[in-house]
Amino acid sequence: LIPCFVIGTDIAFSCQNTDDVVGASSPGDIVIGGLFAIHSEMLHPEEHPIKPVIQNCAGFEIQIFLQTLAMIHAIEMINNSTLLPGVTLGYEIYDTCAEVTKAMASALRFLSKFNSSEDVVEFKCNYSDYIPRIKAVTGATYSEVSMAVSRLLALQLIPQVSPASSAEILSDKIRFPSFFRTIPSDFHQTRAMTHLICELGWNWIGVIATDDDNGRFAVESFGVQAMANNVCIAFKEMLPAYLSDNTFHTKVDHAVEKIVKETRVNVIVVFMRQFHVLKLFKKAIERNVNKIWIASDNWSSAVKISTIPNIRQLGTIVGFGFKSRDISTFQDFLRNLHEMPTDNNKFLCEYIMLLSVCAHLEYHDIQACISNQSQDDLLQNTENKHEIWKDDFLNANIEPGFIHSTILAVYTIAYAIKGLCKNRNCKDPSAFTPWELLEELKNVTVIYDNKEIKFDSNGDMSTSYDVLLWKEIDGHMKIITMAEYDPGKGDFIFEDTEKKKAFLDLKKVQSTCSQHCTPGQMKKVTGSPHTCCYECVYCPENHYSNQTDMDYCYQCDNKTYWAPVNSSTCYSKTIHFLAWTDWFAIFLLLLSAFGVVLVLSISVIFTKNLNTPVVKASGGLTVCYVILFSHFLIFLSTTFFIDEPTEFKCKTRQALFGISFALCISCILIKSLKILLAFSFDPKLQNFLKCMYKPVPIVVTCTGIQVIICTFWLIFRTPFVKQNFSISRAIILECNEGSVLAFGIMLGYIAALAFICFIFAFKGRKLPENYNEAKFITFGMLIYFIAWIVFIPVYATTFGKYLPAVEIIVVLISNYGILCCTFLPKCYIIIYKQETNTKSAFLKMIYTYSSKSASSVAVSQISLDSKSSSSQATVSDSCKSQKNSVNGNSHFQVPGQALIKGKALPKNTARTMARKRLSSI
Repeated sequence: LIPCFVIGTDIAFSCQNTDDVVGASSPGDIVIGGLFAIHSEMLHPEEHPIKPVIQNCAGFEIQIFLQTLAMIHAIEMINNSTLLPGVTLGYEIYDTCAEVTKAMASALRFLSKFNSSEDVVEFKCNYSDYIPRIKAVTGATYSEVSMAVSRLLALQLIPQVSPASSAEILSDKIRFPSFFRTIPSDFHQTRAMTHLICELGWNWIGVIATDDDNGRFAVESFGVQAMANNVCIAFKEMLPAYLSDNTFHTKVDHAVEKIVKETRVNVIVVFMRQFHVLKLFKKAIERNVNKIWIASDNWSSAVKISTIPNIRQLGTIVGFGFKSRDISTFQDFLRNLHEMPTDNNKFLCEYIMLLSVCAHLEYHDIQACISNQSQDDLLQNTENKHEIWKDDFLNANIEPGFIHSTILAVYTIAYAIKGLCKNRNCKDPSAFTPWELLEELKNVTVIYDNKEIKFDSNGDMSTSYDVLLWKEIDGHMKIITMAEYDPGKGDFIFEDTEKKKAFLDLKKVQSTCSQHCTPGQMKKVTGSPHTCCYECVYCPENHYSNQTDMDYCYQCDNKTYWAPVNSSTCYSKTIHFLAWTDWFAIFLLLLSAFGVVLVLSISVIFTKNLNTPVVKASGGLTVCYVILFSHFLIFLSTTFFIDEPTEFKCKTRQALFGISFALCISCILIKSLKILLAFSFDPKLQNFLKCMYKPVPIVVTCTGIQVIICTFWLIFRTPFVKQNFSISRAIILECNEGSVLAFGIMLGYIAALAFICFIFAFKGRKLPENYNEAKFITFGMLIYFIAWIVFIPVYATTFGKYLPAVEIIVVLISNYGILCCTFLPKCYIIIYKQETNTKSAFLKMIYTYSSKSASSVAVSQISLDSKSSSSQATVSDSCKSQKNSVNGNSHFQVPGQALIKGKALPKNTARTMARKRLSSI
């Protein structure tokens, strides 16, 4: 080694001429420039500089120094290979001290004309033929510096390939036309961070960044990604970009205080430079902060941070680092670094001096000691010191991602030069211009580590990220690769289940503004401006949520599904109808069956007593059978109201009931007319009834009208099966009548027949006590009216599967009422009063009734005037052509005729009238 300690003691690091600015250099046919932030800050003796003097720097950065060595190593490998035969690459590397002004000074020298003794930068309107000092630039380290340098280099379209500047804005080829980088843009990093946060169920986080272009653009990009994925930023702290800022420590204290106060924020995303993170973490350790820290690519693999004492107290650190390849050749290069001359490498010389000053410290304290030495202090501290070399110290501080991207940056430039030098003599510096190299770089394909790599249209390389986990192993913090993030697929790739388990274990930490809403709940944002601060409210009825933290509940299909309050799924609605197995349906069926049995019993009784006066007085067996058959059909129709409705049942049940009931009422109407005709003493009414009384046509007509009504109903507005969704948890299968009007007309027609029957029966209510059928018919019709009058409001207000039961009940009540009132009194006489069921008994009863009626009629008829008598005779004559018989008895004479033709009744009138009435009945 050439002893670094013999360098001029007072000008070793100060800038006296332009060559003093160069940190490391090597001659070559084609020179590549390098810009690296070897030091973390520039010293400012005065708060406000008066003279434009470039000051010395402080804070030697081992990791950045390693990147400069990686650039030198890559150039030496290329020179020793056949990649550029006959052409030697040289380099000039400058320290930017993480300051834009220092970097701009170096960039100006890059623009100076080749072989200019005074480093003159010529002003031209057209730089197409201009040959600058260098052909391309590798760097810079930080995006803020790269933005400024790239704008200056774009004047001559000098290609700039950065291995570390990741700001998304640098992908803009309009503003930065000559900028390339061998890493992905921050867009992919912030998207990966957001994906990680969402995967682990966090949505309430803090962000800390440096207040420079890189930090601001990173925070902006992350904010957009977070908003798109429902992740909220609880607080955002921006720290000064330069350590020399007087407010730096105050703002660090404020940021740590904010972290401590926000107890619900357990995840902090940090976009900062390494030396900023170092200061922040030391303060956070003092305050016993324990969080999950998400590291950006700037510091995710920083050894000097991972070796901070008590770093484990900070909690868990997860970061994203650039994907690396095999760097074993570089590690070998570092092991032989002590054999490298230092006369043209001030960075190496400074490192040796720093290492000698700090060598007495513990291994993990050496780096801190090196970073804390300024260039001015170093000259004083190296007095009486001897050079000390530690073989493995540099290898222990390697950040593989940055080393790989630096070597790749050099190789991309070399491959572009190779493309240009195919037909040119590149030993001549004027063989090509920087802008020609720029065009070649846009299409270059690099074969590195047996893999083809190229720039995309934005000048970026879409390489993947390593997801890094800081894990304590054997008392030391190690940085291990937990997974790989593929920007193209936007997904994490795990090598084994153990690493995936370590990843999922992070879910145990909660970092939410509000508790997670479980399935069955939804988020309701309260007064907070953040959407992540909310209350969890239950999903209302017929709504559900099947995931956690849903913004709204899905609505079930109201027709076929339902959901209770706080439901995570929808349930199929139960199909309801009045089933055969329903207890109420069974009860109604038993009533109908009993009615059928009653009808059959009455039929048997009447058949056995066919020739008795009671049966004959009931209209004869034919009429009774017709009435009983209609009652049977009515009872039968109730079965169509039970069980699952079908199209056939819906069409049949009302039509069968309506026609059967009309037939029944029509026959009873004939009986009412017959009774009134037999016992009426009103001549006008007698003659009217005789004209109207035609049994078969009346029954056929009355029933036929109902048949026509039902036929039109079934043709034009036929009933159909309907699903009723009015009940939230069930679907009620019911018959829709098709037309309420047609249904009303059918019932109204039956009611009209019943009303006429009621009027006729009411007029004959004062018949003989033992033969008062008209009175019972009146009661039957009253029962019918009462039942159906009550039915209308009940039917209109009832819904559900028991709606058919309401109609069944009404049908049964009205049917039982008419059946019992029509036939049970007669059955009672047939069974229990057989002595009255004889011809002589009937004759005697009618004789007594006729005697009383004849006397009453005689008194009233004597008072009639002759005009009235003449009128009655005329009516009587008009009906003589009609048969004066009832039920085929042609000898029946209307009793009133004797009084109409003469003035007085014979003595045997009552006896004659009784015989005729008995014969008529």
